[in-house]
Amino acid sequence: MKNYKAYLIDLDGTLYKGNETIDGAKAFISYLNQHQIPHLYVTNNSTKEPEEVATKLSSMGLDAKATEVVTSALATAEYISEASPGASVYMLGGTGLKKALTSHGLQLKNDEFVDYVVIGLDEAVTYEKLATATLGVRNGATFISTNKDVSIPKERGFLPGNGAITSVVSVSTGVQPTFIGKPEPIIMHKALEQLESLGIKPDDVAMVGDLYDTDILSGINVSIDTIHVQTGVTTKAEIEQKDVPPTYSFKDLNEVINELEQ
Repeated sequence: MKNYKAYLIDLDGTLYKGNETIDGAKAFISYLNQHQIPHLYVTNNSTKEPEEVATKLSSMGLDAKATEVVTSALATAEYISEASPGASVYMLGGTGLKKALTSHGLQLKNDEFVDYVVIGLDEAVTYEKLATATLGVRNGATFISTNKDVSIPKERGFLPGNGAITSVVSVSTGVQPTFIGKPEPIIMHKALEQLESLGIKPDDVAMVGDLYDTDILSGINVSIDTIHVQTGVTTKAEIEQKDVPPTYSFKDLNEVINELEQ
């Protein structure tokens, strides 16, 4: 396997499941840190701030910094602020999305007369929130969604994800949003730009993840190599049936380390 100069790494299903660290995760992150190999954690989760994500990883024995975390909330805020500095936004979502938007100089409003309607995972979603979002899109607001994940794994099972919430507004208005998170290129370009500021070119970067439809496709969509780990959703058998397979597929991150050390 090629020795890459940097890695983009998925979280759930790759490094941990719920609150349990996946075998090989600690060793892999330690290997990267010991060899001073840059890496970024790329997550579709828009509810958490980078500091919260880094704290969770650290509490699980994975040495991580907030500056190494790229969330769909941050990518969304950057995307909007670059296109329309100071724009007004009606949002559904958690504190992670709210802080990202406001820290990028965007103006949050609580009505349908806005420049943008942004939907992130909102576990306190109500009919009124969806109604305001729908009216905003009908009034001509640009429609943005942090990610298209239709379900998310929780202790109770797979619950409605942001894509499911977004679909209510899409169906009601007939308007499809611009999606920001994996597997879309927008979040990946943000992560790659951060690595390029360190002098690392995309050809020297690999995306590591368990889920083909988000993690692996996100790498394929920006033409970088991909490393599939068989510790989450997509199985080895399923990978073998894909028209465009990942560059590599391993049982877990321990196997990845073994390859790197050869």
